Amino acid sequence: MKSFSAEIFKIGINPYVFVPDELLNYLFRKAGKDKGSIPVHLTINKQKFIQHLVKYRGEWRLYLNTPMRKAAGKDVGDIINIKIDFDEEERITPMHKKFELALNKNTKARHVFSTLPPSKQKEIMRYLNNLKSEESLNKNIERAINFLNGEERFIGRNKP
Repeated sequence: MKSFSAEIFKIGINPYVFVPDELLNYLFRKAGKDKGSIPVHLTINKQKFIQHLVKYRGEWRLYLNTPMRKAAGKDVGDIINIKIDFDEEERITPMHKKFELALNKNTKARHVFSTLPPSKQKEIMRYLNNLKSEESLNKNIERAINFLNGEERFIGRNKP
């Protein structure tokens, strides 16, 4: 693992840090790519996290969620110390069985879902997988199908 310190910035509602170029190049070499998201694992104050490095508006950023910032006791404007390395573990977002059944019943929605970029597919699946109650899950699966059919917004996104 490599260590670095950086100031926490914010874009929109998202806190992030810039990773030093030398470290970025090391991560690109280990990942075998310098495009798309780069899976990483990090340690902040002895707590382990997984995340992705992403390029946004022409710059590579490491976004820091609330648990990461709490582990460090840091927030926007502070300097944070991070240990980071490329994460070789495959990350698979499973499709909720109820969502899969709903897609199988609606060929148009299934087709639209299959044409979405993988990042959008994961975003939908992650959202549905993290819902706590059956009622909320059922309501949001219906909303996801309506979204895929071009009938409404879903998870802050306009119709595809």
